Amino acid sequence: MALIGILLLIGIVKKNAIMMIDFALDAERTGGLSPAEAIEKACILRFRPIMMTTMAALFGALPLAVGHGVGSEIRRPLGVAIVGGLIVSQALTLYTTPVIYLYLERLRLWVSRQRSTIGRRLASQLGYGTRS
Repeated sequence: MALIGILLLIGIVKKNAIMMIDFALDAERTGGLSPAEAIEKACILRFRPIMMTTMAALFGALPLAVGHGVGSEIRRPLGVAIVGGLIVSQALTLYTTPVIYLYLERLRLWVSRQRSTIGRRLASQLGYGTRS
């Protein structure tokens, strides 16, 4: 039963990160913001919807985690996995997603500079771009 909870967690965390990054990319492209400004704006504006879905899932699973009665020993691992996993994963997602976004943006810029440098070297070695 706990594996079902883990699958639910993966879906919720993935959705929250996608929501944040999608908003940041849109702010970068249409708003002309820098990556740091875009992800900060995305974090601020998407925090409420992310917390609403997390709290709804958490409060929905709370009775499973603390419930008593017939069959509760079967359902308790599902509730504990969901409640504990949501608390830990939300904290990690809200802190790590912006950091990873900014590092990947830096990596993209570095790769772009390396490609242009290699292209210029290759063009000069092949004689392109020089006038005779």
